[in-house]
Amino acid sequence: MPKKIVFMGTPMFAVPILKSLYQNGYPILNVYTQPPQKSQRGQQINKSPVQGIAETLSLEFRTPYSLKNNIEEFEYFKKIDADLAVVVAYGQIIPKEFLNLTKKGFINIHASILPNWRGAAPIQRSIMNLDKETGISIMKISEKLDTGPVCNTYKINLENNLNALEIGEKLSSLAADKILENIDDILDAKAKFIEQDHLKATYASKIQKSEGKIDWNETAQKIIGKINGLYPSPGAFFEHNGERYKILKAEIGSGFGNPGEVVSNYLEIACGKNQSIKISEIQRQGKKPQNISEFMLGSQIKKGINI
Repeated sequence: MPKKIVFMGTPMFAVPILKSLYQNGYPILNVYTQPPQKSQRGQQINKSPVQGIAETLSLEFRTPYSLKNNIEEFEYFKKIDADLAVVVAYGQIIPKEFLNLTKKGFINIHASILPNWRGAAPIQRSIMNLDKETGISIMKISEKLDTGPVCNTYKINLENNLNALEIGEKLSSLAADKILENIDDILDAKAKFIEQDHLKATYASKIQKSEGKIDWNETAQKIIGKINGLYPSPGAFFEHNGERYKILKAEIGSGFGNPGEVVSNYLEIACGKNQSIKISEIQRQGKKPQNISEFMLGSQIKKGINI
């Protein structure tokens, strides 16, 4: 008899993993995802990427606002008698009482090398921390956040100036492939789960918009890490004459000057330790992204200005 799987996820990161399970013949009994959100101006309702692919694949889906103290959802989940729940960036804590409702438990695909970067923003924090590598961990969900035992970890190098969106795509693709190596062993109770070393845990707290403000006294490497880690949202930024400028792409430069000084006519800005960054793509507040040549044609931010 085919095993019955519940998939729980919300952002684009989860979509390739759901597609991989579906396309490889695993029976997805139901999909859980966050409910549609109103856009900022309330003009339209935005479905989650996982809801979109569930509709495309004609999969049953549910969008409860919360599972906590939700008797109706608890009874429904209990009734479907699933074998396994696969959770990928669902966006809600799974209440303790739900964790016993599947025969093989709940597994989570987490975008870090656990116990490093437990929590909401592992990819961003890893890049901002200038880590040399990151990866995915396949773990059992326990009552506390990202503390469950891990059956497998897969790593990639953090290099080539990639941003959080690009690293997320790499990890999502990796997870879509590697879940296929693990799921049969998990369903057949052959997978070996090993407890994490909780003393080595680090935490990836939710990103706050205020973290995006650039401190030009930091090194070029740290500033590049912030630019890449916070791309595309909320973004790394500086302010000049009351306007905010979001830096989308940059690389380490060769100029030097006082921190925050513009040291070339192509928006190279001095940082701490006699370093600099060269901006290649920027977005002025309320405007479209521009490459630096286009931006500088109409900009008052010239060589010698301090920002």
